[in-house]
Amino acid sequence: MFEKSVCVYCGSRFGNDPAFKKTAQDLGDLLAQNNWRLVYGAGDVGLMGTVARAAQAAGGTTFGVIPQHLVDWEVGKTDLTQYIVTETMHERKKVMFMNSDAVIVLPGGAGSLDELFEVLTWRQLGLHEKPVIIVNTHGFWDPLLTMLEHVVAQGFADASLLDYYTIVPDAGCALNALRRAFSRPSADAE
Repeated sequence: MFEKSVCVYCGSRFGNDPAFKKTAQDLGDLLAQNNWRLVYGAGDVGLMGTVARAAQAAGGTTFGVIPQHLVDWEVGKTDLTQYIVTETMHERKKVMFMNSDAVIVLPGGAGSLDELFEVLTWRQLGLHEKPVIIVNTHGFWDPLLTMLEHVVAQGFADASLLDYYTIVPDAGCALNALRRAFSRPSADAE
């Protein structure tokens, strides 16, 4: 039985930097080594497929959630420990988040941004206290992090927004950040 569940948001493409794929491989492997279940979008393409295959190769538990309309496009990975097909994207995101103790965000596109902003908004509204780790591989997320600081500086969010996530450079640091977060008591655990 797995100890914790970690939701990973990431691209359904590989991106232009080979380090993105390496980070996804390392993360999948490390999740499995720590007996933490991978929760993700159930795709078998891009970084999504990479993180899942790495977790499986290391003997990890995998939980994938995909909406019906993306089964062919993202090539639904049906050989997971648990594979769920939802009706909508909204349902997919809810099922993934509700079945996770934490979130890790790897490089990705609009979908990954949508997922990240949704969990940050929920945190801002006091709906959860789950750790959110942003893996900033080779500075990929630098423009986003600058924008979040700008949003705060311009008065559109409280400075506490910047405390709702942790920025790390690689998968190993992401796992260390999760270990620290999991060792702290949280309101979600009560």
